[in-house]
Amino acid sequence: MPGPLPLRAAATLTGGLALAATLTACGGSSTTGQGGDAQGGGGKTVTVYSADGLKSDKGDGWYDRVFADFTKKTGIEVKYVEGGSGEMVQRAVREKTNTQADVLITLPPFIQQADGKGLLQSYAPQGSDQVNGADKSADAKWTSVVNNYFGFVYDKKELSTAPRTWEELLDARYKGKLQYSTPGVAGDGTAVLIKAMHDFGGKDQAMDYLKKLQANNVGPSSSTSKLAPKTDKGELLVANGDVQMNFAQAKSMPNLGIWFPAKDGGKPTTFALPYAAGLVAKAPHTENGKKLLDYLLSEDAQKLVSEVGGGFPARSDVKPTDANAIELTRLMTGVEVFEPDWADIDENLTDYVDAWKTATGS
Repeated sequence: MPGPLPLRAAATLTGGLALAATLTACGGSSTTGQGGDAQGGGGKTVTVYSADGLKSDKGDGWYDRVFADFTKKTGIEVKYVEGGSGEMVQRAVREKTNTQADVLITLPPFIQQADGKGLLQSYAPQGSDQVNGADKSADAKWTSVVNNYFGFVYDKKELSTAPRTWEELLDARYKGKLQYSTPGVAGDGTAVLIKAMHDFGGKDQAMDYLKKLQANNVGPSSSTSKLAPKTDKGELLVANGDVQMNFAQAKSMPNLGIWFPAKDGGKPTTFALPYAAGLVAKAPHTENGKKLLDYLLSEDAQKLVSEVGGGFPARSDVKPTDANAIELTRLMTGVEVFEPDWADIDENLTDYVDAWKTATGS
C-alpha cells in the first residue's frame, strides 16, 4: 500500500465504494468534552477548534478514537468545538483578546488565513519531519495531521454511472437536484471555486460556468456534511464533498458514490485538502496543545487514519495496509492531482468569493 499521494501524482476513478465510519463535515457547530480549567499552561484539559469531518456522531470516528487514547495516555481531557473551517477561524478571531482554543484544525485556505490573522504560534510537532513540505508551513505555524482530497458525490441508485464532466451538470435533469456548500464559509465550498478556476483556466471562465450552473443549484449551504445524506436519499443527485468525509459516510449511506469532475475533453482532477493543525497563539493550555499535536502525528494515531477515519496519513513513513487504505488508493487511481497556489488564494480569497457572489446572485 503506497503512502499519501504526492501532490502532483497521477493516479482513474472506478466505481462506487463499500466504505468506512459515519462522520460529519464542514459546517454546523457542536461542543463536546470537558473544560473549565483556569488560564495557563497547566491543567488537565486542551481545547480543540476544528473543521468537522473527523468526529462521528456514533463515537467511532478518528477524533473519537485518538482523543480517547490521548486522554488515557496523558490524563488530559479534550474539549472539542467543531464547525465549518471559516466559522472556526472567525470564532478564534473574535476571542483573540480572551483566547479559548489551544489547537486549531481547518482545511486550506483557512489555516493560511488563520496564520495571516496572527492566530497561530510556531511549533513543529514530533513526527512533523515526516510530513511532506507542501503539507506544512515553512515556519512551523501549521502541519497537516490527516491528508484528504476534494471530490463530489452522486446518488448511485438514481444515476447508473457518475457524471464525468462539469458540463454534464448543466443538463436539466439536475435542476433542483444539485447543491454545493457556500464558498468562503465551508472549506469544501471554497474548494469548488479553486477546482473550477483550475479546470476552466481562470477566475472569469470559472465564474461564467458557475453562473450557468446556478440554474440547477438548490442554493447555499453552510454545511457540506448535510449534503451527503440528501444525496443518499435521492433528494440530490450530485453534491460536493471531500474524499475522507464521504468515504466514511458511505458506510451507512449505500447509495453514495464519489467522483471527480473533469472539464469536457480533459482528465478528472482533484487537489489535496488536508486537515491542517496549528498551536493557537496565547493558548490557555499551550503545553497540553503541544502534547496533543505530538499525539495526532504519532505513528499510533497515523496508522488509524485510513482504518478508522477513511483518510490518508499525513506522515509519509506511515503506510497502512488495511482494507480502507487499499480502497482509497483504488479510488484515486487515474485522477490527476494538482497543487493550488495557496499564497494567491489566501491573498485573493475575498475577491474570489465576491466574484462568485456576483456571478451567482448569492
